[in-house]
Amino acid sequence: MNIHEKYISRCIELGKLGIGNTYPNPSVGSCLVVDDKVIGEGYTSLAGGNHAEVNAINSVEDKSLLKLSTIYVTLEPCCHHGKTPPCVDKIIACGIKKVVIGIKDPNPLVCGKGIKKLKENGIEVISGVLKNECIEHHKRFLSYIINKRPYIILKWAQTTDGFIAPISKDVNKPYWISNTKSRQLVHKWRSEEQAILVGATTIREDDPRLTTRDWKGENCDIYIMSKSGLESHYKIFKQESKVTLLDDKIIDYNSEVVNQLCNLFYNDKILSIIVEGGTKTLNNFIENGIWNEMRIFKSKTNLGQGVNGPEINLIPEKTKNIDDDILEFYINKDFTFSNI
Repeated sequence: MNIHEKYISRCIELGKLGIGNTYPNPSVGSCLVVDDKVIGEGYTSLAGGNHAEVNAINSVEDKSLLKLSTIYVTLEPCCHHGKTPPCVDKIIACGIKKVVIGIKDPNPLVCGKGIKKLKENGIEVISGVLKNECIEHHKRFLSYIINKRPYIILKWAQTTDGFIAPISKDVNKPYWISNTKSRQLVHKWRSEEQAILVGATTIREDDPRLTTRDWKGENCDIYIMSKSGLESHYKIFKQESKVTLLDDKIIDYNSEVVNQLCNLFYNDKILSIIVEGGTKTLNNFIENGIWNEMRIFKSKTNLGQGVNGPEINLIPEKTKNIDDDILEFYINKDFTFSNI
């Protein structure tokens, strides 16, 4: 690993600290280095706050060192006015002479313009450092900008014999297929994504809260597919999560649903979403091939009969043991961002 890779790797670590808290902005990481020593670090603030580069610059105690420094950043610095001034202007004003970038920003408002402005002001720019790693880190933002839809994660738990729930159950006593550690991991995932999508049947049969209560982090926005609305007594309506009911006034359920959902999420500036069930909702995305990841918990439980889970004929990218559960990860190779 060369010096540039070393510090872009550190920027990715910093950027991870903001995931789940910066939407609809990407969670960028940045650091400033002089003579192979970090003098400042930062990552993206809450939406409307400072970007990573500004936070990194502001963290430097001795500002005279800025003219001697190289600034590293996972994503091309912005060059347009939004809720904050352009980061390139801040970099130029500080006299920084070298900028090392993980990936260019495909947003048409930036898309090479930030790099161009830096170069026009005599600043050396190196880009494409740890490109694949930065693509992975910024996958949510890239999906939103390039595919004009959120990064879509399909998640469910199923028994060894392929069921996601028993045929009948007591809504007041949830039937857990996955173990406690697996369920806590799901809460961590929720803290990282912007929204959750479920069908109305999942709400009526499970009465879930869909919160991050077992992990530190903000609750997701919740979207519920329900042609005719939903009664107000469910737990989902008795907490602070933003809930949107997708009834037949919002979605035409007699037409193709998934593209309508993607357009709606795009217009709502949703960068990432976890689809948590049920089988019909999950199958809508699987059958249309519109998804980025599947994360499937497989327990050692056998039900004998129950509600069938989605059927897929894919080989997992990787598996992970979580106590007695097996977690399988699948990646949709039809949606990659290697051409940016």
